Amino acid sequence: MSVFFRFLTAASLLACSLLAAPGQAETIRSDQLLDEVHFLIPAGPGGGWDGTARGIGEALRKSGLVERVSYENLSGGGGGRAIARLIETADRQQNTLLISSTPIVVRSLQGIFPQSFRDLRVIGSVIADYTAVLVRADSPHMDFNSLAASYKQDPRSVKIAGGSVRGSTDHFVVAKAMQLAGGNPRSIVYVAYDGGGKAMAGLLTGECDALSTGLSEAIEMHRAGEVRILAITAPQRLTELPDVRTLTETGLPLTFANWRGFFAAPGLTEQRYKQMINTVEAVVETPEFEEIRSRNGWSRLQLSDQAFYDYLERQEQEIGELMRQLGYLQQVK
Repeated sequence: MSVFFRFLTAASLLACSLLAAPGQAETIRSDQLLDEVHFLIPAGPGGGWDGTARGIGEALRKSGLVERVSYENLSGGGGGRAIARLIETADRQQNTLLISSTPIVVRSLQGIFPQSFRDLRVIGSVIADYTAVLVRADSPHMDFNSLAASYKQDPRSVKIAGGSVRGSTDHFVVAKAMQLAGGNPRSIVYVAYDGGGKAMAGLLTGECDALSTGLSEAIEMHRAGEVRILAITAPQRLTELPDVRTLTETGLPLTFANWRGFFAAPGLTEQRYKQMINTVEAVVETPEFEEIRSRNGWSRLQLSDQAFYDYLERQEQEIGELMRQLGYLQQVK
């Protein structure tokens, strides 16, 4: 079994093992929580980062944990522009939580931006989102094997959209799936868009034939019959989408869960970081969060502070090896 499968299976199973009904959280005094939260979103509206930040913000407000919630979309540099802003203006970011996910590890490895998660203060992860491969509702492809067959026959004839740069999770997950189906993973015509919303538009307008994206970005349009999800990277079918097959069911043993979580500016006080950690931990224990999680097809993945930092270090090592296998990074000599 390759490093790729060890990593992806472990990540997915960890996400599933942490999926549970919200419990009775310990009573936390209001002064142990943030009194307001500003979400910094490193991409345009409509994507996974945007949806997760706004979903968490909705749960914070509806649960009464935080009264004032605001959002700022700041795209550019594969997420690097927002990271740089957070670091450069750290003294003015006392209530700011930067939403990020696996790409912060991927893009740092690629050198797309010079920073890594180590340049920020790790707060905690909240959810894991499986990858979905989908097509328009009028597409001739009814399952992933059909799409893969067209790709193997003529890789240039299948354009696959993604809401992030080449070599990102949107890219390498579908590339690995095509490799498992017998195709060349390096021949994919991957069209990178700035955010999941623009990538979805590229699919719907016919610019691309398929889309690789987070399940939460596609689930409502699938339910509405506007797109058709061919397969997801969950280890088993989800109760929220019983009609959607997994890649494993199609004969391609590929599972992957993309975490999403929060980071803060460096240089703040430990008391402020504790308030941030408490706030994130508290919201995932609320019924309001559980409703939003279920609606979006997310799995719960709660890791805080040092446990989350250790998880990121392991992921960095394992994804780096995966990307070298697929040719997205140079082999270490």
